[in-house]
Amino acid sequence: MITRSLELFAPHHQELRKRLIKVFLTVIACTAVAYGLSEHIARIFLAPLFHASPLIDKLVYTNLPEAFISYIKLSLLVGIVASFPIILYQVWMFIAPGLKSSEKKFTIMVVFWATLLFASGAAFALLAVLPKMLHYFMSYASPSLEPLPKFGAYLTFVARTMLAFGLSFEIPFLMVMSGKAGFVQPGYFRKKRLSFYAAIVVLAFLLTAGDFMATAMLAIPLFGLYEAGIFLTALLGTKKK
Repeated sequence: MITRSLELFAPHHQELRKRLIKVFLTVIACTAVAYGLSEHIARIFLAPLFHASPLIDKLVYTNLPEAFISYIKLSLLVGIVASFPIILYQVWMFIAPGLKSSEKKFTIMVVFWATLLFASGAAFALLAVLPKMLHYFMSYASPSLEPLPKFGAYLTFVARTMLAFGLSFEIPFLMVMSGKAGFVQPGYFRKKRLSFYAAIVVLAFLLTAGDFMATAMLAIPLFGLYEAGIFLTALLGTKKK
């Protein structure tokens, strides 16, 4: 019985292996390109910090390999993000043979909107949220209190913030998909608004590692996204049983 099951799964195993190899090579290639541009990418990430305070014109690193490791981590992050559409495409190509024509079109829409929302959230964090957050944090600096941000810690902070916003911007998409799939009844998200608002505050607090300023700046847009999800769920309707 087990042998028969393995024989039936063997073609899928080979297909999955081929897709995973393509994903791995894509991530490696994008990471290598990102590493070649790592200094330019780091300057983009550093620009909001330098604009936030005239007291900062450079960052420091206290461990000898810290700068090298930070560039590697930055390149890997950018490589994964740049590979995201290819990763989703390979996933789609793996499951496409088992889908109907209408389901294939639906999957393409899912991939498109999921990628667009994630990119929008990350861009919003970098261009709108981070400058305000950094300006507030740097307001505590003074001639008698000199800020000395570490290079690696700052890049981690920026990457974590962008990732948190990118994932959080998927909320309307997940709400609409749950409605279309018939997982929730019409009006469910409207009735449970206060409960989900409390959950959003807790989620924002956890994603920002307990930073109250960052929590507020993440929770407020999420409230708006949740309301947008309610509107879109009602507009697009839910799947009938």
